[in-house]
Amino acid sequence: MVQVAVKSTRAKNKAESEKLDILWKTYKRTGDPNLRNVLIEHYYPLVRYISERLLATLPKSIDLEDLVSAGLFGLMDAIDGFDLSRGIKFKTYCTTRIRGSILDELRSQDWVPRLVRLKANKINKAYRALESRFGREPTDMEMCREIDCTLSEYHRMVEDAQPVTIYSLSDKWDENNDDHSLEKSEILADVKSESPVESLNQRDVIEAVTRNLSQKEKRIVIMYYYEGLTMKEIGRVLDLTESRVCQIHTNVLQRLKEQLQKNRQSLMA
Repeated sequence: MVQVAVKSTRAKNKAESEKLDILWKTYKRTGDPNLRNVLIEHYYPLVRYISERLLATLPKSIDLEDLVSAGLFGLMDAIDGFDLSRGIKFKTYCTTRIRGSILDELRSQDWVPRLVRLKANKINKAYRALESRFGREPTDMEMCREIDCTLSEYHRMVEDAQPVTIYSLSDKWDENNDDHSLEKSEILADVKSESPVESLNQRDVIEAVTRNLSQKEKRIVIMYYYEGLTMKEIGRVLDLTESRVCQIHTNVLQRLKEQLQKNRQSLMA
C-alpha cells in the first residue's frame, strides 16, 4: 500500500515537472505575458517563504506584504533573465534575485547604514556578474578574485552586509498585543541603577567600618568614599578647613588599620 502511494507521488511529481518544463520552453519561445503570470503564480510560495525568513530578522514595523511585493519584482526579473540552455535549476537561480530585491528595498528605506549598503551592493554586483558568466552560484574564492580581496576580508564584508535587526522599544514583549502586555522599554535593564544586592552589601560594609567612629568621622568617611566628595567639598559641608578634614581622615585610616591588625591576630591565635 505504501509502495503504491510512493509510486503515485513520484508519478505526479514527474508529470508536474514535465508540465513546468513545457511551460518554460513555451514562454521563452513566445514571451506570452499570460504564461509569465502562470510562472509567477507557481513560484509565489517561494517568494513568500524567503520574505518570512527575512522578516524574522527585522522590526515588527516592517510589513510582510511589503517584502513579498519587493520579492515579486526580483522573481519577475529572474523569470525574464533565466536561460534554459545553462541547465541550472530555476529555484537556485531565482532565490538570490528574490532576496536581493527585498534587501534593495530595505536599503532604499535606510534600514541599514550607507557603508553597509555600499558593501552589500558591491557583493551583489560581483555575485550577479559571476552568476551570469558561469551559469551557477560562484564560490567564495571566485568572489574574492572578482572583488580583489582576501577570503577573511570577503567573509567580513558578507557579515557586515547582513540585514540589521532593529527593534522598537514600544513593541510588546509577548505575542499578545493587548493593553496588559509589557512593552520592551519596561523590562530593559537600567545599567545606571543600583543593584539591590550591591546596595545591601554596601550598607553592611559602611556599618562595619564606621561602627566605632564619631559622627563627624563617620560623615567624612561616607562623603569621601561613597559620595565621591573631595576633601575641600567635605570641609565646606562640615564647616572645617581642608587640612583639618585630611587630618581626621588620616587618623580614621590609622585606627581602622590597627583594628584590622588586632582582628587578624585574634583569628590566628
